[in-house]
Amino acid sequence: MVSPRSPLLTFSMKTITLVGAGGKMGCRITDNLMKTDYRVHYLEVSVRGLENLRQRNLTVSAPTGAIPLSDVAILAVPDIAIGAISHDVVTLMKAGSLLMALDPAAPLDGQLAEKHGVGVVIAHPCHPSVFNWEPTENGFRDFYGGVSAKQAIVVALMRGTEDDYELGVEVSQAMYAPVSRVHRVTLEQMAMLEPALVETLAQTCMETVHEGYKRVVAAGVPEAAVRDFLLGHLRIQIAVLFN
Repeated sequence: MVSPRSPLLTFSMKTITLVGAGGKMGCRITDNLMKTDYRVHYLEVSVRGLENLRQRNLTVSAPTGAIPLSDVAILAVPDIAIGAISHDVVTLMKAGSLLMALDPAAPLDGQLAEKHGVGVVIAHPCHPSVFNWEPTENGFRDFYGGVSAKQAIVVALMRGTEDDYELGVEVSQAMYAPVSRVHRVTLEQMAMLEPALVETLAQTCMETVHEGYKRVVAAGVPEAAVRDFLLGHLRIQIAVLFN
């Protein structure tokens, strides 16, 4: 299907195949690609995913009909499945096309299939900052991003040319819209950010803080008071630490 025209995209006539279009991340990307003028083919095999696409009045394409015609193939699939799925997808991709993945883990582990003439770009959202100013309630409550709250993204060129990178940036801005900034990083640097910095370190620290929260509540301090006191002071401390 051809989605409504967007004036923001310079690669507007490109054709995209979204693999895993009806999954959790796939649906987020699907909803945003529907707002663009890309020609998009949606691939999905799970019962739940097919139902998600049906609810959006979207039909599923055949891989052999969609992928060879596409300029970009996006893998919105779990890391554990990327090896097998990328092999099936890349085999069908034409020379000069671009493969995109959403997380650095599987690519760094050598799970992405290779094909001469096919570029690879990895793009990941930063998610809306705790210091975002959002003018609407919907924007404020878009904690994950990709709906109404602006967010930065990180983009890495794994294989290919500068044209591949630029196309990857354009598609990423559509996938994760609204995007405030694009940060170019290497694949290795992206892995330092996730999982190392945000999941291994920051999430562990926040779990410890949350454990302290529960213990103070268990000691008899009213939970509403604990919540307000902690979240307010966290904001101050984050602001001070990060200038």
